[in-house]
Amino acid sequence: MSDAWVALQPGTDPVARIAELRRAHDAYLTAGRVGRRVRPVVADSWRRSARARVSPESTVGVELADDDLVAYRENHPLARVMPLVRELTGAYAWDGDHLLAVCDASGKLLWVEGPPATRRRARAMNFVPGARWSEAVAGTNAPGTALTVGRPVQVFAAEHYCRPVHPWTCAAAPVRDPATGRVLGAVDITGGDRLAHPHSLAFVAAVARAAEHQLALLAPAPPAGGVRLSALGQDEARLVVDGRTLRLTRRHSEIAVLLACRPDGIGGEELLTELYEDESVTPVTLRAELSRLRGLLGGELLRSRPYRLAARVDADFTAVARWLASGSLTGAVGAYTGPLLPGSRAPAVVRLRRRLSDQVRSALIARADPGLLGDWAYSPWGEDDLMVWQTLASVLDGSRRAAALARVREIDRWQRS
Repeated sequence: MSDAWVALQPGTDPVARIAELRRAHDAYLTAGRVGRRVRPVVADSWRRSARARVSPESTVGVELADDDLVAYRENHPLARVMPLVRELTGAYAWDGDHLLAVCDASGKLLWVEGPPATRRRARAMNFVPGARWSEAVAGTNAPGTALTVGRPVQVFAAEHYCRPVHPWTCAAAPVRDPATGRVLGAVDITGGDRLAHPHSLAFVAAVARAAEHQLALLAPAPPAGGVRLSALGQDEARLVVDGRTLRLTRRHSEIAVLLACRPDGIGGEELLTELYEDESVTPVTLRAELSRLRGLLGGELLRSRPYRLAARVDADFTAVARWLASGSLTGAVGAYTGPLLPGSRAPAVVRLRRRLSDQVRSALIARADPGLLGDWAYSPWGEDDLMVWQTLASVLDGSRRAAALARVREIDRWQRS
């Protein structure tokens, strides 16, 4: 039985498979037709790359360098687990003439390490620290596609969307924050055809899991009586209480967010208005929800008259606001992992979500930093943001500016139709 996530099935001739993939790649670029022998994960990625207007002949640009790169990666959460990642992958990479690469959640490469000769070859396609290898910029590739689909991915030879990457094979797996579940980045092994093996996919997935376990061990203990709330980019918030991680229902997530914003408490009638669009919802319904939430959290944490959380709450969305207030836009963009409870229609949550998003967007547009604008524009929540794309196009040059302008025209047509 074949594994659709493995690039080269046992017994397959790699030379013949490369020739087959090159024909399929050419057919897709000339006729938009995906052959039956192209893996679904690759076919879907080719389509996304085409929609993102990635040029199949292009190489990515370097967005961070020198002191900016050093400062950014030293403060990135994955910096804490790099010694472990190096220990696990070092012999594998050096003995096989492969590269170890680690990127952030937006696909920017933070570390690229391995034999000097292999690194020199990789520079020809700008597979270097500071370059963005997200799928929307670099087309189909293991780290970028792993971030997009949220699972380990292997990409072999001409499965890459861009031709300069065809001589390479890579396997990558996303690394998640063990407390919040949000993707922090990905770990990748890049090299030659020998990597097109089920073992390399399993290996890189195991390294990513080990990194997550290490992050959990290194996480500071929550302050006594403190609570951590994660509600960005997810409809069901996570609450960490006394070392326990609780996944809340959608309604309980909305209640927790509103209580976190009102440390002094909120009355039942006001909470009812802030939570429910439907004015026919009765106070009995709200009391039942709060009773269930109290059973989950404990009566000592969820108090009433007024309703409040009897602990200091460290919330991810308030952290973004703190970064903005301190003037650190880089910190704010790094902490903003998506809209606040994106599926919620609770009036108060909708207001909070729009306010936070508008604050970050306004700061990004005012700063006009290409790297930070790109982080937003190439994210799921920024891919249709016309004003951000217009600003990004105005600060880029060359082929990257042309690609951004094409995206601006596409968004404008869609919004006018």
